[in-house]
Amino acid sequence: PWHYSGDVMTIEYRTDPDRVAALLPDGVEPAGEDPGAVAIVWADWQSCSDSGEELLDPVLSQYKECFVVVRCRYEGETYSRCVFIWVDKDFALARGWYQGYPKKIGSIWMTRPVAVGRAGPRLGAGGVFGATLQANDRRLVEARLTLTGGSETGGFVNALPMLHSRWMPSIEKGGGDSLAELVTMRSRDVDLGPAYTGDAEVRLFGSPVEELADLEPREMIAGYWRQVGATFDGGASLG
Repeated sequence: PWHYSGDVMTIEYRTDPDRVAALLPDGVEPAGEDPGAVAIVWADWQSCSDSGEELLDPVLSQYKECFVVVRCRYEGETYSRCVFIWVDKDFALARGWYQGYPKKIGSIWMTRPVAVGRAGPRLGAGGVFGATLQANDRRLVEARLTLTGGSETGGFVNALPMLHSRWMPSIEKGGGDSLAELVTMRSRDVDLGPAYTGDAEVRLFGSPVEELADLEPREMIAGYWRQVGATFDGGASLG
C-alpha cells in the first residue's frame, strides 16, 4: 500500500454540462444531479510505503499535484472521475498511471498555512490562500480562496469512489489495445482534519496543447481547505 498525508485545497464551480460529457468515455454518462459540477484540487503530499523509509529521503516522498474532477454514472452507480491531472515528480506520475490517473508533469504551487509569524495565512476566517498550475511553460490555472469559517465537508465533487480508465495501445500498428479497462478505487484508513470553507475565485488560461480551458467556470460553488490522510491499497476492474 501507499500512504498519503497532505494539505488539500479544493475549488468547486459549475461549467457547461456538455463540456463535461465530452470528456467521458463510451458507456459512461454525466451525473444525474448537477452534471456540470467541477472540482479543481491542489494537494501538497507526503507519501510512503509501509516501511516509511521514503520519509527519511524527502525527495522520494514529497510532491504536489493539481487535478480536475467531475462526477459521472456507470451501470447505475455515481462516481468521481479525474479528467485532468498534473504532478511535479516522476514517481507520482508512474504511480498514477498504474492507478488510472491521466497524470502529466506540471509545476504546482499553493500557499501554506502557518501557526506562527506573518509569512502565511492562518486556518480560519480571513485566511487567504492562492494556488497555481503551470505546464509546458504556460500558466493553466490560478485560484484564490478566502476562508469564512468551518465546514462539515471538503466538497462534494471529489467525494465518491473514483472511476478511472487504464489504457495502453498496442506497439503494433492496427494491433488494438494492449490494455483497456475501467477500474474503480477508494482510499482506506481515511484520516481527515478540520475542514474550512470560503469564497473562491478561479481563472483558466488557454493553451495550444491542453483542453482544461474548455471547462470554463460559469458559476462558483465554494472553496475548501483540509488536511487529509489516506491509504491506497488497490482497486477493482469493472470491465
